[in-house]
Amino acid sequence: MSLKLLLPEAGVKDLMTTWPDEVRVYDGVPAELDRVVTTEDLYDWIDTGCVPAAEVAVVKSPSPSINPLSFSANGRTVPGRLRYLLNHGYTIRFGHMERITPKIHRLAKAVQQETGYSTFVHAFVTPAGEQGLRHHWDQQMTLAIQLAGEKRWNLWKPLFRSPMRDYHDSSLTWQEKWREDWTAAGPDVTIDLKAGQILVLPRGWVHDPHNVDDAEDSVHLTIAIGERTPYWAAEEMIKDAIHDESLRRIIAPAEMTGPGLHDVVEDTRNKLIAYLQTVDTETFTSHLRHLGYTTLEYNH
Repeated sequence: MSLKLLLPEAGVKDLMTTWPDEVRVYDGVPAELDRVVTTEDLYDWIDTGCVPAAEVAVVKSPSPSINPLSFSANGRTVPGRLRYLLNHGYTIRFGHMERITPKIHRLAKAVQQETGYSTFVHAFVTPAGEQGLRHHWDQQMTLAIQLAGEKRWNLWKPLFRSPMRDYHDSSLTWQEKWREDWTAAGPDVTIDLKAGQILVLPRGWVHDPHNVDDAEDSVHLTIAIGERTPYWAAEEMIKDAIHDESLRRIIAPAEMTGPGLHDVVEDTRNKLIAYLQTVDTETFTSHLRHLGYTTLEYNH
């Protein structure tokens, strides 16, 4: 399994070669995806309570998410309770399905083996005519795969370029006036994503998705693919500097509060420069590639 399970051939080529920074839509979800997850699976999860409550979110715009205690007991979702909430207009989101479902785990692992990027999978069921999440943006590329129904994606170009992790995180930098501005201006792009289509949503693009169909639930997967960056490489490169005992010494309170801190900063910079000059780039390249294939950084 690989990206070919999620995208048509042209989409796989685009992601592997150019990594688009503009919104794209592809027709034709590969049929083999049905071997991994189906719409029926999602409704089974809703009705059986098999998904741990910690991985379930229930939300109905514009209200905040429902407290998990209202639909769970002993860490499990209560059978029937999620169906009740769905029937009353709430979106059900199953998070990090790669941690729970073996087939989805294997899919996420295969994508990581193909790209070197960590991957996680969410699933959303939104009732007819309703909306779950409101305006926000993500810190990683997302593939939205529409399994059933239709969802309207109102989209705005990034407010901040290339967000990652906590840097320009939507929830941490949020200002309510932005929502007012976006609503007043109208979206830069509107896409009515139909069953069998895939939306490629680059990181940073603001989205406000909702189900405009009055008769049918919208069911879609989001496959989040956390891009690797030179900053990530720099973080990994510097980690072994911890073996230098002088970098582990205590900075005395007198240094922290007095002029001596400037000397500490200069000395530390010089030590790091000296350390980086000793890095064997061939060896480190192999190490970095191994990390890309194996590290599960779900928050990147």
